[in-house]
Amino acid sequence: MREHRIDGVQLTQQLQGIWRKVMINVSYSCVRGSEPQSLRIAQFLCFAMEQVWLLLLLTIKVLSVTAQFNGYNCDANLHSRFPAERDINVFCGVQTITMKINFCTVLFSGYSETDLALNGKHGDAHCRGFINNNTFPAVVIFIINLSTLESCGNTLVVSSARGVNAYGNISVVQIGNVSGYIDTPDPPTIISYLPGLLYKFSCSYPLEYLVNNTQLASSSAAISVRENNGTFISTLNLLLYNDSTYSQQLLIPSTGLPLKTKIYAAVRATNLDGRWNVLMDYCYTTPSGNPSDDLRYDLFFSCDKDPQTTIIENGKSQMGRFSFEVFRFVKHKNQKMSTVFLHCVTKLCRADDCPFLVPESMEKYEV
Repeated sequence: MREHRIDGVQLTQQLQGIWRKVMINVSYSCVRGSEPQSLRIAQFLCFAMEQVWLLLLLTIKVLSVTAQFNGYNCDANLHSRFPAERDINVFCGVQTITMKINFCTVLFSGYSETDLALNGKHGDAHCRGFINNNTFPAVVIFIINLSTLESCGNTLVVSSARGVNAYGNISVVQIGNVSGYIDTPDPPTIISYLPGLLYKFSCSYPLEYLVNNTQLASSSAAISVRENNGTFISTLNLLLYNDSTYSQQLLIPSTGLPLKTKIYAAVRATNLDGRWNVLMDYCYTTPSGNPSDDLRYDLFFSCDKDPQTTIIENGKSQMGRFSFEVFRFVKHKNQKMSTVFLHCVTKLCRADDCPFLVPESMEKYEV
């Protein structure tokens, strides 16, 4: 363990010792100056030495701080303190969790970047961070890959609660919480004069999302997906296909699709950790791209299903699949084409949990 403060402290002590010897000699000269001319010279010499003393103290302080922060991008006025809660920033991403820790306050506390590790794994180099000195202040960065989050002792806890979701339906919603900590090692001694550093972090991921805006009556299928920090929604896509092989995406002619044409739809996860499966909870259509449109027609929700809708696969892999037949909204009777938008409320569930979240009646509908 390196203590960056030692060099500055030793330098201060050495300079102070030298200066004490100089001041003793100067004080002796000041006392001996008894004649007027000698007294004036001694007083001037004492005044000059006092100014030099102040300058030397300032030099000692600057040298001490320089040695303490060791050339890193830090400000002694801002960072000469012990770490606080504001010194860690957590970014909850789709594939990784990133933590940035103020390295300047770590240095002030007497530690180096190699003293910090995830969840007490100080002997594992993969569980340590790295310095970025191109920012202000300098930071130590830790990156956790969600596909291997347990390798450094991080934990994933999935909790379930039954209630009304954002779309007014009763549903079981799961929340995944990833948590852990970053700390410094305990010294091998009984006591220590260095503070122990501990940074706790957590990321919560709601596991239910609205994948929407696939338009049936346009020249091609489109999907609008929101990017939200702390969610997996950017990994989900709602796609339309020609047939049950799901090998070729559907191209919709400019004249629209004939009524009762069978459409094969899928909610697919890409670049997502393999521990999660896709569970479609509620799929419906609206005559506009607004998923909150008061006018809607449900294809399936939990145990209820439209007679022309067939659930092919749900909750068993990273793709949920179903089919339905093309219809028109009656309100479009004076239009040449009826535009239909497809929306799916989709959950992510752990492979072991999915069978308990799929309603039994929905399993009977699967083919």
